[in-house]
Amino acid sequence: MVKILHNNLFPKSLLLVCSLLIFSAAQAQTLSSSLSEKTGRKMRLGFKLDPGASFLKAQDNGVERNSGRFYFSYGILADFFLDETGNYAIGSGLQISHMGSVMQYNTGIGLDDYNAAASEYDIRLQYIEVPVTLKLRTDTDQGLGIWGQFGGFTGIPIRARANVISGQEKYNKVNIFKDINPLTAGLILGGGIEYPLTETLTGTLGIIYQNNFIDVTRNSKWDDGRINTNNFVVRLGVYF
Repeated sequence: MVKILHNNLFPKSLLLVCSLLIFSAAQAQTLSSSLSEKTGRKMRLGFKLDPGASFLKAQDNGVERNSGRFYFSYGILADFFLDETGNYAIGSGLQISHMGSVMQYNTGIGLDDYNAAASEYDIRLQYIEVPVTLKLRTDTDQGLGIWGQFGGFTGIPIRARANVISGQEKYNKVNIFKDINPLTAGLILGGGIEYPLTETLTGTLGIIYQNNFIDVTRNSKWDDGRINTNNFVVRLGVYF
């Protein structure tokens, strides 16, 4: 069967993510050795771009993942401080996230229009998400801030498409929006560093793991059991 994604596409995406991480860490070492003091504020806002890797994981037999996809998210960061020093905060915001995977379905499983033969779905999903986490932060002797966060997220899909190969036929940009669940929610776990860019700007760099615990596809439509999303993300952001 002809594959929708070439085998070398996903390794190239991972290489890009690693390159961004190394470059950002190197830049942090050249910045000022102390963070600007911003005590007394009740909140701060920022903007972030999060590249990474996305994987759909099938829990039942008859469905396998052929390849992950490049993950990309962008949006607003919002920290609501719980103390005057800014060491404890509720981390939230608003983000638009792109994710998916290439999934192989056995005959008889998948959408009715394509399950007469074994089929491959290049699934591409887009969500609006709101994270809510407990964020802890401390300063090091070198002046960098170290942070960690734990919590969850919820969201709704705004777009869902798939390129499908069923038997010898190929179908491009199939709209599967009505065939996926109208809600997503999951776990967020991450950590990283903060460093000064100017007296008023603070950069942030980190690693985030997101695990979706709501079935992505509607089982009544796909008959595919439980499908979960796992995302491994590099946080690239700036606070104002």
